[in-house]
Amino acid sequence: MKFPYSMLLDYVSTSLNAEEAGDLLTMAGFELEDIEEVDGEPVLDVKVMSNRGDGLSMLGLAREILAKDEAAIPTALYEKAAGRFAQAVPGSFHNPVSVEIKTDDCRRFACRLFRNVTNGASPAWVQDRLKKAGQRPISLFVDLTNYVMLELGQPLHAFDFDRIGVDKIVVRQAAPGENLKTLDGQEHELLPNQMMICDDRLPISVAGVMGGEATEVHQGTTTVLLESANFLNTSIRKTRKQMGFNTDASYRFERSVDPDGVVAAIERFTELLGEPGSAIVDSYPGRRERQPLTLRVDRANRMLGFKVPSHQAQQYLERLGMEVAGHGDPFFVIPPSWRPDLAREIDLIEEVGRVHGYERIPEEMPVGLSTQGGTRGALHNLDRLTESAIRSGFIQLVSHSLRDLHPLDAATPRVEPRSPASPDMAYLRNSLWPSLSDAVNRNGGRDLHLFEVGKVFSKAGDCYVEEREMSFVSIGALLPTEKQGETVPQAEFFSLKGELLGILAQAGWTAEAVLPKATDARLHPTRQASLKLSNGSEIGKVGQIHPDIAEAGRLPLGTILAELDLDVLLCQPQEGISLKPVSRNPAVRRDIALLIEKSIPFSRIRETVEQAGGDVLERQWLFDQFEGQGIPEGKHSLGIALQLRKLGSNLTDEEANQVRETVVAALATLGGTTR
Repeated sequence: MKFPYSMLLDYVSTSLNAEEAGDLLTMAGFELEDIEEVDGEPVLDVKVMSNRGDGLSMLGLAREILAKDEAAIPTALYEKAAGRFAQAVPGSFHNPVSVEIKTDDCRRFACRLFRNVTNGASPAWVQDRLKKAGQRPISLFVDLTNYVMLELGQPLHAFDFDRIGVDKIVVRQAAPGENLKTLDGQEHELLPNQMMICDDRLPISVAGVMGGEATEVHQGTTTVLLESANFLNTSIRKTRKQMGFNTDASYRFERSVDPDGVVAAIERFTELLGEPGSAIVDSYPGRRERQPLTLRVDRANRMLGFKVPSHQAQQYLERLGMEVAGHGDPFFVIPPSWRPDLAREIDLIEEVGRVHGYERIPEEMPVGLSTQGGTRGALHNLDRLTESAIRSGFIQLVSHSLRDLHPLDAATPRVEPRSPASPDMAYLRNSLWPSLSDAVNRNGGRDLHLFEVGKVFSKAGDCYVEEREMSFVSIGALLPTEKQGETVPQAEFFSLKGELLGILAQAGWTAEAVLPKATDARLHPTRQASLKLSNGSEIGKVGQIHPDIAEAGRLPLGTILAELDLDVLLCQPQEGISLKPVSRNPAVRRDIALLIEKSIPFSRIRETVEQAGGDVLERQWLFDQFEGQGIPEGKHSLGIALQLRKLGSNLTDEEANQVRETVVAALATLGGTTR
């Protein structure tokens, strides 16, 4: 809201200059957005909060300054406004107009009739102030309604009474098929939810938003009916948005206007006009008793973080226009009619702190107890499991829990929502494998290693079951190709099984793969196994996809799948985890071409290499397997890569070669030789 500073000084006498007053209002919650000089006078632009309609007036802002600035003094005009301009100019004749309110959205409607008045230009000082406030002077009657609105925050509307033609005003909702041409020349088809000011037949104004063109005051107007009313803020907002308006009146009504200030605005208009009017007709069916609120000063001090004496808290509230009784243990406070936002004790505490000044909160170190950050318990264990999977090279996927049927669905009954959004989202998933399958198909179907953590849903009789799972899919090359023509290992049952056991080990569980007692029909019958912990708890399964399921799901035959039951796993005790520092030095690779009996399990070869490699062996992997021409019967050739890294310094070629020779010598104990 823009206003010249001199208008504010009409209501409050203060030694503050415009900039200082703007700073004070900002600290009171009315942020000063801009201040500029117009024709030698400072003009302030203040941002008013959406629930503080009382701040959209000189009276409201003066009240805030008087509350925060103890040196400020209310002017005679402020005292008259606080007294509601009681009979500023008494009515000199009977008002023949009757008012009928037919909607609960209108809480109060008052009007006064002016006869034998002359419209024309408003006084120069009124025009000057309106221009500085960003408004265009139009005529005496219109300018005075706008000026009173700036002063008191109460919108007014002036009708040419001769154009109404009847002595009855009806406030009601629009009827179907009604139309109204507004002051901007636009014809509007009215909706039943829109509130109208009407004569005994037709709408003549959009209540709280804009008047109608047919009853507009003009230069020849001699009889004026002045309206001042109070409307439900949500009704005005809805109508304004539907009709595409944004007026100064609707802006105030949407933020709530003081219902007890309706007649005061008419009295102030009469005083400025300088012409006697009729008696005021006032219909007030929406009058509400103001209920007292309780304020405990000791609680206010605890909430604010600083101490405000009881007598001082009482003064703050009384300066804001509240009625206060009691001694602070507690106070009984009746909020004023212009503050509908005050509904709870915490609202009063905020008022005390706001007037006292949040800038006066003492700077102290925080005292008290705080909970330790981070996840705990099962969520912490799940985080560790997820991080282990990511460190092992898997990419995490997040998918929707609603989907269609899929060949990889589990055998458990599906759960159907009552009103699915589409056929593609007609079921709650009972397995994570279908989502992983979709991701594989979207990304080319090769060299993919994905996992997902999520909930699955099924039915058990009349009950619904909700479980947590962690599922994996592994397809194609396990490692990037580092040398031209190099053959890298491909995903298979044993590779994913080994990775899963490693992931579980990194997260603190020791597990093994055993042949299952019952097979999963989605997996190859001879290439699947159950995953069990060392204490015998079964936690999941791993296997190669069944050829028929692979064809139905458009997946490669070499697709390897795994599934962990998190509800079981996360309840199991964990073993200790050993950590070691990470070297910043570069790694060195050495390869071994090993000729060895096929009867030797690769697990023994891996253990032998690990023991012989010592601390500098960071990683080993099988990158080639060959048997056939040139290889003795019963043997095969294995290509084993060693990744070596030393902590704190670089490995020399001699040191790396020495580690390789040590590993070769250890493999010789298994009967292996180099080619």
